[in-house]
Order: sequence, then C-alpha cells, then structure tokens
Amino acid sequence: MSSAAAQATGHQLFVRHAKKDGKSVAILKAIDYGDSCVVEAEVFPLGGKGGTEYPGPYIFVDAFQATAFVTEAVESLIYLGCEVHAE
Repeated sequence: MSSAAAQATGHQLFVRHAKKDGKSVAILKAIDYGDSCVVEAEVFPLGGKGGTEYPGPYIFVDAFQATAFVTEAVESLIYLGCEVHAE
C-alpha cells in the first residue's frame, strides 16, 4: 500500500468501549491519518430511547492530542460509573 493510500484510509490507534450496567454507552475510536488524527464517537442513549448518535468527528493535529482528549473522556465516563475497556 502506498503512503498516500495509507493516509487516505488511516491507521486505527485504539478503541475504548464504555458500558454502564452491562449496556453500551459510548465507543471512541482514534484513527491516525498521518497529517492529522481523528477521534470518532458512537453514543448510545440510555433506556433505548432515540438512535445512536455520532458526535464529532474530533480532529487533532497529532495522536498525542487525540489521546489526551480520549483520556479525559474516559476519565469522565469512569467518574459517571461506566466501565471502560480497550478493544
């Protein structure tokens, strides 16, 4: 795969899956495109009301900034009683 093709598709850095009471609350994915890093989010409303939401995407200049963003989001989810696992 060429360098340009790799940047077009990106490289998934990590995924974090938050659950509360055994139900999915959010999934955060960090994808490195070489010249930027994007965090994609899926948010699942509690109680099954409404559909899955996709806020963002959150675009950062590098993986360090994207990782800091996800770390703060994960800490907040843990504070709110969620269990967060790496996938």
